[in-house]
Amino acid sequence: MAETTPTSPSVGRYLIDRLVGLGVEHVFGIPGDYVLGLYKMLDESPLKLVGTTREDNAGFAADAYARVRGLGCVCVTYCVGGLSTANSIAGAFAEKSPVIVLSGSPGLGERERNPLLHHKVKTFETQFDVFQHLTVASAVLDRPEVAFAEIDRVLDAAVRYKRPVYLELPRDQIHVVPERVHHRRESVPTSDPEALREALDEAEAMLTSARRPVILADVEIHRFHLQAELMELAEAAGMPIATTILGKSVVAETHPLFAGIYEGAMGRPEITELVESSDCLLMLGCFLTDINLGIFTAKLDPSRCIDATSEDLRIRRHHYRDVRLDDFIRGLIARRLKVHRVPVPARTNPFGGVEIGPGDSPTTSAKVFARLNRLLTETSGTTVVADVGDSLFGATDLEMERHTEFLCPAYYTSMGFGLPAALGANVANPASRVLVIVGDGAFQMTGMELSTIARNGFNPIVVVLNNHGYTTERFMLDGPFNDVFGWAYHRIPDVLGTGLGIEVRTVAELDDAIARAWANTESFSLLNIHLDPYDHSPALERLASRMATLVDRKPQAP
Repeated sequence: MAETTPTSPSVGRYLIDRLVGLGVEHVFGIPGDYVLGLYKMLDESPLKLVGTTREDNAGFAADAYARVRGLGCVCVTYCVGGLSTANSIAGAFAEKSPVIVLSGSPGLGERERNPLLHHKVKTFETQFDVFQHLTVASAVLDRPEVAFAEIDRVLDAAVRYKRPVYLELPRDQIHVVPERVHHRRESVPTSDPEALREALDEAEAMLTSARRPVILADVEIHRFHLQAELMELAEAAGMPIATTILGKSVVAETHPLFAGIYEGAMGRPEITELVESSDCLLMLGCFLTDINLGIFTAKLDPSRCIDATSEDLRIRRHHYRDVRLDDFIRGLIARRLKVHRVPVPARTNPFGGVEIGPGDSPTTSAKVFARLNRLLTETSGTTVVADVGDSLFGATDLEMERHTEFLCPAYYTSMGFGLPAALGANVANPASRVLVIVGDGAFQMTGMELSTIARNGFNPIVVVLNNHGYTTERFMLDGPFNDVFGWAYHRIPDVLGTGLGIEVRTVAELDDAIARAWANTESFSLLNIHLDPYDHSPALERLASRMATLVDRKPQAP
């Protein structure tokens, strides 16, 4: 019998097969002529296309999907699509969310003599040059002989570093079949065994001799899906766990070892005291941003810290190279640490002091969050998506019962994340009810992604904090530039022909609206909650006063 020669798939087919093999099930985006051929191939594959109203929204949705599922994907056309996506991909890079960006581009045969083709900006490489700065790996698939290897390299980087990557496919290369058969090589880096052993020895000695060992867990525990390992380590050793804003819900906040959110001087005093008085702070997957550190009001002594991330490991002032975060955590578990038990501060209801008042009293930010917190404690299976501003700061006190149920852009802080992220979260986990908290300014940027949410039959509850402007900026530096035009948000369902819209001005109306929204499982619900323009949460007041000193600082005399 004659021996058959194996044949290679086309470049486009190999790319799709790799995406499917990595567990991606949905691709967000908007089609365009340079990417239509790839869209047709995607449509005929096991992957499901989710069309959005704008390319940046597609990026936000893919980002949220990646945070829930581990890997997201967005597919857009050349430049007008890709550059529109750049902001949301920048946010994904900043917050370590692995989004695969697929972009079409003009065919190689169309580029002869450098014609002025539509969508072109400066050169044919302009978009690629931009995304090289926004991704951890990138490639233009313009050479069939190395296209498969480049796809492997870029996708492996997304999995390894949990950051966005970029693949550009000229439209005349989609169906090209390379002449040589490709043999994929696994490229998962391993820990240096000697460095890992020495790091574990030093960490164990430091933890077991400490009087107040505490864990501070953050965003990389989310991204690398190490929640189970975190809990195994904490429960075996009995160490309290605090998280940052970006790491919120990395642990179920009803767990007896959960202490609270650490925010430097902005946080609750007992949590600040617990973390900053620790003589051995085990920092796992921490991202030390200004917001996470309470605008750098945190007081963390490096000589008392074990700081382990996916990219570096520092114990006191010693650096260990080539030690993976997951190997380090599992190594600590295997050591069966015997450490001094530190009492977890008693958790009080953060909204216990909020005076709700009679039914006809006006709504305030504190009352809204108190009622939403009650909803979360009385129900289950809810994912909270918080946009930027008081939506985020007020939401940090909400109690999340399970891990990875809180999504926010707490570092990059791009307004408009909320509604497209709700779409991504719904697609990633249709069984979870999504609660979106968004200010009116952020809603006006991307809120019409409700159209895609309605199209797909999802039922999120959208809470619009309507105070006619950008409250965070008002408290930093006030002026009419912080005002936005008032919309009748509760009437948007009339435009879309579906959904439940409710206007809220009083406490009684708030309670009724939340109950009706929760009962409405057939469509989205939109609550237009009127607030005083200067109403705000205590956390926002603390943050704004700190940031105002930075924004309005006068130049120093020479």
